[in-house]
Amino acid sequence: MQKGQEKASEEVLPKQSIPLLFQPFQLRDIQLRNRIMVAPMCQYSSVDGFANDWHFVHLGGFAIGGAALVMTEATAVEPRGRISPQDLGIYKDEHIEGLSRITRFLKEQGAVPAIQLAHAGRKASTYRPWAPEYGAVPEGQGGWQPIAPSAEAFSADHAYPHELTREEITEIVQAFQKGAQRALAAGFEVLELHGAHGYLIHEFLSPLSNHRTDEYGGSLENRMRFLLEVVDATRAIMPERLPLLVRLSATDWTENGLTVEETAQISKALKHHGVDLVDVSSGGNVATAKIPTAPGYQVPLSEHVRREAGIPTAAVGLITEPEQANEILVQEQADIIALGRVLLRDPHWPLRAAHALHYDIAWPKQYERAKLPLVP
Repeated sequence: MQKGQEKASEEVLPKQSIPLLFQPFQLRDIQLRNRIMVAPMCQYSSVDGFANDWHFVHLGGFAIGGAALVMTEATAVEPRGRISPQDLGIYKDEHIEGLSRITRFLKEQGAVPAIQLAHAGRKASTYRPWAPEYGAVPEGQGGWQPIAPSAEAFSADHAYPHELTREEITEIVQAFQKGAQRALAAGFEVLELHGAHGYLIHEFLSPLSNHRTDEYGGSLENRMRFLLEVVDATRAIMPERLPLLVRLSATDWTENGLTVEETAQISKALKHHGVDLVDVSSGGNVATAKIPTAPGYQVPLSEHVRREAGIPTAAVGLITEPEQANEILVQEQADIIALGRVLLRDPHWPLRAAHALHYDIAWPKQYERAKLPLVP
């Protein structure tokens, strides 16, 4: 909470009168002031992985706007793990200083700083979305050969990946661990591993992208081996008091692909390996997948994983209205609501949501002149 800012009204109101969206949520020793999480959203605005003023203002605005958990974009644990050459990175110690500036400000505003550690796998080395070119960046223009569990490109527009050896897999596990150490040094209090959207961890999990015949391929137990090794390496260097999250694509939306039933089994294993919450998304591993998008279309996936795995979940995907978000929590379909594009449109969505749900929360002193009174 910002110095001098009034305490939020949830400290004096009975709990049952507080909308669930604005009730605190505990993850190990970290308490979130509400159930609103900023989903990781790539900004494609770095040079050599460094955080800059854009990232400071982008993420800082969400903390001012009342979100409880503010998460960075997918942050690469090695240079070839970037989706584009302009992705954020945490693959060298020099990255820590710029990220520390951001975490300090987020904490000052009462938000919990979180980082998503990522490796793009076979979907790496592509142009950023607004570039005039499309597809793979040639090595002569700053691109590189991506890596994958199997030597199979994501699409005709992506580069052909190098198939990882066992030794190289071990090196990437170590890269995740080193990235986690740097994240902690930068002041992040929640770490999330990116196991969704067709990036490296998801590529191992899905039978559509993992055709290995060694101990990392074939059965679900083998396909989740890489993820669990990354989890164990990350958890091993994290303080016991800090939570670890994993984002998963619960389904490939494609026949013979990863299913929500398998994702529930993976999530059970994650719980036993010290993961505290699964951030449930979907898709991204098959270029031709037909995804039935609609408001809240991924919420049933979160509900299934939460129920079957017995682990807290975050729901994400076309959740835009305060009443919709609160009802997902009331119906026990998720424990946290992750918001993406709606926060790009309105970084102060949490302040507006509280008003819409007839609940009074503290605003930053600098913005109080714009606060609307609650209507009885």
